[in-house]
Amino acid sequence: MSLRTLLSLPLFLILVGSNAFAEGFSMTEWSARGLSLAGGLVARADDASAVAYNPAGITQLPGVHLMAGISLIAPYGQIETREDTGSHTTDVRPASWFPPQLYATWQLNDDWWLGFGVFSRFGLGNQYSSGWVGRNAIYNVGLQTISANPVIAYKVNDWLSLSLGVELMYLNIFLEQKIQPLHQPNPYYPPFSPPMLLDRPENNMNLKGDSWGVGMNAAAHIRFNDQWSAGLTYRSQMTQNVNGRIRFDRQYPLARIQIPGLGVDKAVPGTEFKNAGANATIQLPDSAALAVMWKPLSNLSFEVGTVWTRWSTYNALNIYTDAGLNSINQKSFRDGWNFNASVEYSPLDWLSLRLGYWHETPVVNEKYADYLLPTNGRDGVMTGVGFKWNNWTLDLAYAHLWIYPVSYDQSAARAAAITAVSSVDSGLRPGTSKNTHAEMFSVSLGYSF
Repeated sequence: MSLRTLLSLPLFLILVGSNAFAEGFSMTEWSARGLSLAGGLVARADDASAVAYNPAGITQLPGVHLMAGISLIAPYGQIETREDTGSHTTDVRPASWFPPQLYATWQLNDDWWLGFGVFSRFGLGNQYSSGWVGRNAIYNVGLQTISANPVIAYKVNDWLSLSLGVELMYLNIFLEQKIQPLHQPNPYYPPFSPPMLLDRPENNMNLKGDSWGVGMNAAAHIRFNDQWSAGLTYRSQMTQNVNGRIRFDRQYPLARIQIPGLGVDKAVPGTEFKNAGANATIQLPDSAALAVMWKPLSNLSFEVGTVWTRWSTYNALNIYTDAGLNSINQKSFRDGWNFNASVEYSPLDWLSLRLGYWHETPVVNEKYADYLLPTNGRDGVMTGVGFKWNNWTLDLAYAHLWIYPVSYDQSAARAAAITAVSSVDSGLRPGTSKNTHAEMFSVSLGYSF
């Protein structure tokens, strides 16, 4: 892999996710009730977490409503690689994450409502052994985001409500990988003698970075009658200007050039492993959700819906560093679809039972697949229970995701060219991900004034 490709990997993680979340890197675990219903709160939209799922629905909430919660997300999987010496299977170490949720809604009068939410829309967490065969691609990666989303909703009439909101998102990332230079000469700057790639020990690279982004969201909630409702939400694209720093355990030139007769022996420009700043401009994709709810009984409801995410806008990643190493890398993601269905039944005034299912289509183009995103579509089954007493609510949820394997046999990342500028082992091998799944738990506590 060329050094420019090497330096693209840390910031590439901004646009990929772990095997714990929705396809791509987005998250939809915005409340325990929402998780147990597979996100089926777009048409229901009748608790405080509607600020995240469908803000127009908060016009169904009289007075003041508060909700707080947290989720536990634990992914697991394996990577099987094939080499001349045989196949190797490596475990993806469980990396638990705890995305928080906090919501508040306030009825101003008969027509206007305010809402505010704090939740995570993107995230990942993958960790491998620092000595595994793919360590030169990656062995530890994490991304966390927190969004603050104030919204305002207007009740147009008894059947239609509309909302607008502004989202302020903070993003924090880290990545670690090993760098193994290859010892071989390459032609460079003829007629001078070629530079020699230095025989150096394996190096460790660490990147940390963060950024802020701003976006908007709009939503509509339609109540046809007591039995039928529909919801539509849209979240805009969001630009993240990521600034970070790359650090190496050992700082040294990767290649040096010797000019006969001049006594010049110096590092080839752009081939030095040295600490440097890095930045990238990332356009996060927009998404839209549409759902319909049927409530045949006052204590029984069904919802079906879909979420479309425009991942096709992510076709390349531009990386710039203070060391002058710039890179453009093709990714060519596909648009993603989530199809979900759920049922909620309340046999008692204080008890609700929930069940949900979703199917997500793959977004990764296997021509450019790597170990940051070992997924090729997924299915999920969710269940949960809700309790209510006086003004309090308590919701609990559990979900299991089956994640389909991705092949690395045709990956262009694995076949990245060795150039005169640099030469390192890419770490990617022919093979596939397998046995990949995730467990999710969530709890939410609410109070109404």
